[in-house]
Amino acid sequence: MTVFGKNPALRRRWLVPALALCGYRAGRCVELTGRMSNQAFSISIPGRLTRDSRANRALISKPACDTYLNLNRMEERLRALLQDFHLGSDGSRVFQGRESMSEYPFTSSPSPARREKLSIRSLDATNKERWDAFVDACPAATFFHRAGWAEVLRQAFGHRAHFLYAEADGTIQGVLPLGHIRSRLFGNALISTPFCVLGGAVGDEAACTALEKAAIELAQSLQVDHLELRHSQPHHPGWPAKRELYVNFRKAIDPDPEVNLKAIPRKQRAMVRKGLEAGLQGEIDTGIDRLYLAYSESVRNLGTPVFSRRYFETLKSVFGPECEVLTVTHQGQIVASVMSFYFRDAVLPYYGGGTALARDLKGNDFMYWDLMRRACERGVRVFDYGRSKIGTGSYSFKKNWGFNPEPLHYEFQLVNTTQLPDINPLNPKYRLFIDAWKRLPLPVSRWLGPFLARSLG
Repeated sequence: MTVFGKNPALRRRWLVPALALCGYRAGRCVELTGRMSNQAFSISIPGRLTRDSRANRALISKPACDTYLNLNRMEERLRALLQDFHLGSDGSRVFQGRESMSEYPFTSSPSPARREKLSIRSLDATNKERWDAFVDACPAATFFHRAGWAEVLRQAFGHRAHFLYAEADGTIQGVLPLGHIRSRLFGNALISTPFCVLGGAVGDEAACTALEKAAIELAQSLQVDHLELRHSQPHHPGWPAKRELYVNFRKAIDPDPEVNLKAIPRKQRAMVRKGLEAGLQGEIDTGIDRLYLAYSESVRNLGTPVFSRRYFETLKSVFGPECEVLTVTHQGQIVASVMSFYFRDAVLPYYGGGTALARDLKGNDFMYWDLMRRACERGVRVFDYGRSKIGTGSYSFKKNWGFNPEPLHYEFQLVNTTQLPDINPLNPKYRLFIDAWKRLPLPVSRWLGPFLARSLG
């Protein structure tokens, strides 16, 4: 804390742990006033560092989400601090009855005796804004922790959503989004988060522990085969896990599109330039019609059942401007299309595919370049290429763009089974099914696919 004043003798810098003093909630500010010697002062949280003729202001930084404190409790502590804090006439500090700041009885969270016991609650319509405010403030949270996914699961697939949050002192301390997928073909699972790259509990340590305990109890009560928590880092080394199946590709991008183009390895950059020379055009769509035509054709060619149109419409409706569709055309014909999510300073191209024209025109290469160009021009700083299975075509494609794979850690609690699930195209028992699906007429695959894809979360 830095104290400013007209009197040079009063200008002092105090090293005070910010997390020991303050908590933060978006849209609110605590302002305390008092007097140091003959100088009026105030502390504003959060605020800008300013000085004027009447007030000396101190800036205290916003804490991480794992010290997300109740404002009333924070205000009580600050008032107690101000009562004990004085400046002598010579500017020296005086703490009543205390030798140093380290002896001052403040911590970054309430003591166990004073802190209200954690309560585990289920998300409802009245708490969506609180949930998303926590997700926005928590560094460990991702787009896949947003409350909107509960609505997507219910509306698009008819799955039950169990979005749990831990609360103490009237404040959310952690969240854990869960979806229950029950299928005769593909099993019975509780997943965080279905149809998403990541999930798992985020928040402070006590909240995450309580949420995971509640999830295990829920999995047992639902009699699922397994509970699956999807992480970017290992959380439970002793749990059964898949740590060598999926990777994520993520990379910082430059504000200058030309710098980003030159950063693409030479061979892949040549593919992008061929798309540019072919006269491909990128257009932002307000709907999902062209996306669905390109995406459904692409996944049919890979032997994978396509999701329903309703799923893409729900994503667009629920996430609004955070969900955007970019379509590439050539002389008025659809070449490729991608649906992307925007979260904080990152863009996540999530569902993309190309038509028969894409291969010859290098449509996919151009599409991802055009997305990157648009993203950096609007201030995005991270391009998250998303998840791929090791050894697949998409894995090689993303590596060729100069992205390095980062392993994902999907951890399990086995409830009514003794084996990890193995539902993926690399499993030999699905080979005949995949080969047959590739030969289906597009209208048939678009009709039949959603019945199967709804259970492939």
